[in-house]
Amino acid sequence: MTDDTDVWGTTDVSSGKGASDENFPVGSLLISRALRPHVHAYYAYARVIDDIADCETLSAQSKVARLNAMEEVLHGQRAAINRPDAQSAARLRVSLMQTGVPFETATDLLIAFRDDSLGKPYASWSDLLHYCRYSANPVGRYLICLHKESAEAFTASDALCTSLQILNHLQDCAQDLRRLKRCYIPSDMLRQHGLTSEALLEGHTSPALRRVFNTLLDGVDTLNRQAAILPGQIHSHRFRMECAAIVTLAERLTLRLRREDPLAGRVALRRTDALHAAAAALKAWR
Repeated sequence: MTDDTDVWGTTDVSSGKGASDENFPVGSLLISRALRPHVHAYYAYARVIDDIADCETLSAQSKVARLNAMEEVLHGQRAAINRPDAQSAARLRVSLMQTGVPFETATDLLIAFRDDSLGKPYASWSDLLHYCRYSANPVGRYLICLHKESAEAFTASDALCTSLQILNHLQDCAQDLRRLKRCYIPSDMLRQHGLTSEALLEGHTSPALRRVFNTLLDGVDTLNRQAAILPGQIHSHRFRMECAAIVTLAERLTLRLRREDPLAGRVALRRTDALHAAAAALKAWR
């Protein structure tokens, strides 16, 4: 075990974001009181490694070094120094050992965030799905394992998590390119319509770019249909309600992104969407 602290550096990578900044509920009241602290520990860790990958002042090599250090703390191979980022990994290590949730639900996220740190391009829909396999799908699998649900729910959960990730990419596509020099819109889709990623910086969605967005949303619609069976695969009443609400929110945000322009302003869920989600959650209680 190493206690070398040089890798951590002095740069504060915190974005200041919390659970309330997310589109979808994180450790909401629908999660049982006993499990909520574990969900919060997982989210805190995920927030830290996401912030490391998105930090604008760290070099790619420094980001990867910090992500590697987080993984070492998680596995007990490096001492956790007294700072929030390292401590988040240490707390999640304890949580995973207590609950028996596989460590892969945490370490798989690092695969995606290393790709983000190194500026990996996404040339196709398949590339994007591969990214989501590591950046998003582990979150759903974590929750399923935490609730001791069947692995049969993984397929629908993966579809939901991938849908949510792509929707988030569409919401933030201009900001991601402008601030992070990162484009998650597959380059082959852009090229098919005579576009490059620079079209994302024009402040409005052109007809050609709208066709690209709609192609992505067609794929999201397919994912949402696959995800629709998830609540029916969950035995826990409270977790089933949570899943039903999130499936509905994904469907509602997909509709909003078809109708609204993500380049003109961030397309966000509204109170009416939350009401639809609440109705779906109540319907799922049975």
